[in-house]
Amino acid sequence: MKITFLGTGSMIPTKERNHFAILLSYKNENILVDCGEGTQRQFKLANISPTKITKILITHWHGDHTFGLHGLILTLGASNYSKTLEIYGPKGIKKSIKDLIKVFNFQTGIKMNVTEIDKKKFFENEDFYLEALPLDHGISCLGYSFTEKDKLKINLKYLKKYNLKQHPIIKNLQKGKDIIWKGKKISAKKATIPVKGKKLTIITDTSITPNATKLAKNSDLLICESTHLHELKEKTEKFKHLTSLQAAQIAKKSKSQKLVLTHFSQRYKYVKPLIKEAKTIFKNTTEAKDLMTLNL
Repeated sequence: MKITFLGTGSMIPTKERNHFAILLSYKNENILVDCGEGTQRQFKLANISPTKITKILITHWHGDHTFGLHGLILTLGASNYSKTLEIYGPKGIKKSIKDLIKVFNFQTGIKMNVTEIDKKKFFENEDFYLEALPLDHGISCLGYSFTEKDKLKINLKYLKKYNLKQHPIIKNLQKGKDIIWKGKKISAKKATIPVKGKKLTIITDTSITPNATKLAKNSDLLICESTHLHELKEKTEKFKHLTSLQAAQIAKKSKSQKLVLTHFSQRYKYVKPLIKEAKTIFKNTTEAKDLMTLNL
């Protein structure tokens, strides 16, 4: 699982930080979370083709999270995008996409499937599932989590005694099924090693809400907005955002393993004070930077 931070700023971009966008890459999936203004250029700088995108998850319909969407869709159409673009978002996303196309008067040139999320688990396949919960931002807004399913890793050392190295029958062991090999029964339990799947949660934009902690529960990585230092708590709460301390509290209460702060106000050219503040509550905290990548 690879995470690329395409934009780590908030309402007003800076020279160092673009509007918000995150790309999650896993096997054949490339999931874009939000698409702030300038996201296409960030794709260029990251040497990633936007045609690799398979899904777009929209947290909410504010400009710093969506102003790059119409341009991206146009680019996909001009680039002979052959997949069906799956777009997910909160209630009203269908109308918002329809209005977007109408206002800019363009033909998408691609197939799109827009889904309004109305349940916690809204997508699942054999490898992972996606969940969402409502946040508190004054308008319909969602936080997202990506959970990789637990897998069975082949115990090659154990299979050596059966002289079994490479064969299609091994796939049955990975599915938890016992097999018969050269007249001998091989137990899937003994021939495999359980590997717990990883969980990633993205929380932005919101004020403190129980759903943030609930969604982030037991995350290996929590990416959370940290718009201001806690000294600006009143201002932050007025606009329904989080301070660095509040983000750290969510990480601690949810028992997450690592916290990455993002969505910084343009007032902070250097965000070390926010990281330092968060670490007083949750030590394993770091900052997101534009074009930074993490492997999970």
